[in-house]
Amino acid sequence: MRRLALALLVLLLPLGAWADEEVEPIAPDRASASVSANTVGRGAFQLETGFAYLTERVGGAPTERRFRIEAGLRAGVTERLELRIEGFPLIRVRGAEDETGNGDFLVGAKYRFIEAPKDSWLPSLGVFPFVKLPVAEEPLGSGKTDVGALLLASFALPGQLSLDLNAGLVAVGQLHPDGYLLQALVAAGLSRDVAESVTLFTDLVYASRDERVGRDSVLVDLGAVWRPSRNIALDASVVTSLAGSGPDWAVRGGVSVRFGR
Repeated sequence: MRRLALALLVLLLPLGAWADEEVEPIAPDRASASVSANTVGRGAFQLETGFAYLTERVGGAPTERRFRIEAGLRAGVTERLELRIEGFPLIRVRGAEDETGNGDFLVGAKYRFIEAPKDSWLPSLGVFPFVKLPVAEEPLGSGKTDVGALLLASFALPGQLSLDLNAGLVAVGQLHPDGYLLQALVAAGLSRDVAESVTLFTDLVYASRDERVGRDSVLVDLGAVWRPSRNIALDASVVTSLAGSGPDWAVRGGVSVRFGR
C-alpha cells in the first residue's frame, strides 16, 4: 500500500503543477485597443468574436453608420509565441455610400521575448508584426496591403493594476496616388481587477494620419471584461474620438473562448 501511495503521489505531482499553470484566466486582446505581451500558451486556441456599431460625421457629409462583426483566432505555438488571424467577416455601411460585405483581414504573430520576474515592476516585452490583407475595397476596406509591427510592454503594478504600452510603425497602402505612407501608432492601456472575475479597462491611442490628406487621431475607450469561467470572457466598451478622424462614438461587445488549456 505504501508503494502504491508513493506511486500515486509521484503521478499526481506533475498533474498538480500542470493545474497550477492552468489557473491563469483567459486574457482576450479584442476587448481593449492596446495589445498586451501575454500569449495564449502552447497548444491553446482562443476564439475572439464580437460586434461594433460606430457613427461618424465628417464635414457636411451625411453621418456614416457602420455595423461590423469582428472575429479572430489566436493559436499558441509555444508558451511565448502565438500566430493569429483577425478581421471583419461582415460590415454594413450606411451614409454617403451604402454597402454590405466582408472587410479586410490581418495575419500576424506575437512573440514575448522577455518574461517579467514574478512580483517585479519590470515589464514583459514582446513584438507583434502583422500584415493586413486587402480582401475588400472601399468603403468596406482600403483595397491595399498594410505592413507593420508593434513593440509591446506589459507591467503588473500594485493594487491589481496592469499597464500595457504599445509603440510601432505601419506602412499604410495608398490608392491616390499609389504607394505607402508611414504611420506611427502609440497606445497606453490601464486595467484593474475589481473582483476575481471582473476587470475594468481604459485605453488612449494616438495614430498619425493614414492618408496623405488625412489628420492625426486620438481615441479613448472605457470598458469591462467579465470571466464567468477560466476559459470564457465577455467584454463591453464604449469608444470616442478626441481628435482627428475616428468615430464620434462607438459601442463594442463580444465573447472570447479558450480551448486546449
